[in-house]
Amino acid sequence: MRALTWHGSQDVRVETVPDPEIFNPHDAIIKITSTAICGSDLHLYDGVIPAVLPGDILGHEFMGEVVETGSQSPLKNGQRVVVPFVIACGHCYFCEKQQYSACDNSNPSEKQDMTEFLFGHGVAGLFGYSQLTGGYPGGQAQYVRVPFSNVGPVEVPDGIEDEKVLFLSDILPTGWMAAENAEIEEGDTIAVWGCGPVGLFAIQCALKMGADRVIGIDNLPNRLRLARELGAEVVDYSQTNVAEALMEMTGGIGPDAVIDAVGMEAHGFAPDSVLDTVKQKVGFGADRAHALRQAIYACRKGGRVSMPGVYGGFADKFPLGALMEKGLTVRTGQTHVQRYSDKLLQMIVDGELDTTFLISHRLPLEKAATGYKNFKENANEWTKVVLNPWAEEAQ
Repeated sequence: MRALTWHGSQDVRVETVPDPEIFNPHDAIIKITSTAICGSDLHLYDGVIPAVLPGDILGHEFMGEVVETGSQSPLKNGQRVVVPFVIACGHCYFCEKQQYSACDNSNPSEKQDMTEFLFGHGVAGLFGYSQLTGGYPGGQAQYVRVPFSNVGPVEVPDGIEDEKVLFLSDILPTGWMAAENAEIEEGDTIAVWGCGPVGLFAIQCALKMGADRVIGIDNLPNRLRLARELGAEVVDYSQTNVAEALMEMTGGIGPDAVIDAVGMEAHGFAPDSVLDTVKQKVGFGADRAHALRQAIYACRKGGRVSMPGVYGGFADKFPLGALMEKGLTVRTGQTHVQRYSDKLLQMIVDGELDTTFLISHRLPLEKAATGYKNFKENANEWTKVVLNPWAEEAQ
């Protein structure tokens, strides 16, 4: 089959690799019909996630058709399914609490020492996201093996096109959980750092949950336009002092909750961003956390901090004093996708949530390297890239 493989920082290639096989009775093989490039894929692309090996298959946002199943898989050949990026066993201590991204049994990584050093505990398996998360081949390919297929995949109703449900794999439930973690109350003002795909879904979901005002913070005109079209007020951090703007917009109090939808590769949000970038490039200080720092300083006293943005290691200059003295509540974590799948699918079917507005480009898998390059370098125009593994390269 054809698949996108990693070969070093900003070096990804579509190559012919062996087809996946059934290893476990709960496995299923999916013929992928649509797959997307996620913002967190850029962490791999930039080489800031450790334990990615040359030849690893990337991608964790995908869906397709069941073509083969193990003897204990509930799936049937021909079913269309969306596959959550989090791999969960469904029966461990954490899965029984619906904390699927903390699953104890889905990560067979040989890098557990490194994982425990970075994170304190082992983490759940993830598709296409380094040996730290199990080394599972990802979904930017023509086929993929789905372990624990009795837990994750969501069957797609007939008549619904891929693009309406594809983002159930990751970024839509991630935006929903980000808003849920903000503990929105009637009349709240929510500020969202980053109007990329997750930030835009967080804006949409926060408004759906009853926020009175949502303020999107970015510097890219097209992404700010999308935020406005969703109903948000916007702040362009390249033109405005964000802290001063937020205080003025909230009567000197600050937002009730803040959402950091940027994560470990934040840039441009603060004067010290250049120093953080240099530290990350040389491997000293893995995360550029200035968007998070700014969010913590901006949040009102007694407010809430939601962190869907991905962080992978350590960060310096963390404002622990502000966090404590202001009495802030912090909620974060990889998304418990399976917890939200059925609810969000029904909201899509009922027309309550739109997911297609994000898609700016559709490419054949063979052009994935072009998609990655432009998604990183031309983020204003390239808001979301969907890949077709079966399209001709000339299309």
